[in-house]
Amino acid sequence: MRLDAMRSGAMRFDVNLSILFTGLPLLERPAAAAKHGFDAVELWWPFDGPDPGGAALAELRQAVEEAGVRLVGLNFDAGDMAAGERGLLARPDGSARFRRNIDVAVQLAGELGCTVLNALYGNGPGTDRDLAVANLRRAADAAAGIGATVVVEALNSHENPMYPITSAGAAFELIDQVDRENVAFLADLYHLHRMGEDVLALIDRHTARFGHVQIADDPGRGRPGSGRMPYPEIFARLEAAGYRGHVGLEYRHEGPGAFDWRQ
Repeated sequence: MRLDAMRSGAMRFDVNLSILFTGLPLLERPAAAAKHGFDAVELWWPFDGPDPGGAALAELRQAVEEAGVRLVGLNFDAGDMAAGERGLLARPDGSARFRRNIDVAVQLAGELGCTVLNALYGNGPGTDRDLAVANLRRAADAAAGIGATVVVEALNSHENPMYPITSAGAAFELIDQVDRENVAFLADLYHLHRMGEDVLALIDRHTARFGHVQIADDPGRGRPGSGRMPYPEIFARLEAAGYRGHVGLEYRHEGPGAFDWRQ
């Protein structure tokens, strides 16, 4: 795909600092994003536990502010992501940890002007749907205090075989059950495409339900243009459908040229 075919119009992009610039210490990544021309970033929960303490939170807040970027997306504590954990919402053995994290994450988000908080469901077996709904309601009520939206994400089962929410439809059912105005869908187009969903049709029909969008190309989870997904058309459809939020760059890329597709 020619790079000039990838022009993205009015799309606003942010860099996920948990998957890009990972060769740098966490506190140096916001400045690296700014150096590459980005004014917005997002993060998975970057600490080992639900409450790392005031000093660690202050250091991260300072790094973001001094870089001159805005935090536009933040995950709630999702457990040990590196070890394969994918959330705490529905896990009886993780619920208390999630609840301890709610106020900490919401406060950090509020201090940095972040209005999107991602709550991952959690791996099965043994997940509890009623527990997930209760925890989402608790998180949504706290997030409402800073004008933020809690988003629910579907992951692909090829890389996340124990994760129960693997389609837009399953995520929509959970969101409807939670019944809070500030709970929406995180449309990670890579995960959805890998599960065989028609992402163009999804955009056309359901953009109004999107609280955030994340992208990578399939196969490989590389930058747009590295796989088979029709990103010029995806960007055009998002714009035409009225999506005005940020698009999170959540792809893997080693070496130079990670952002050349934007030229």
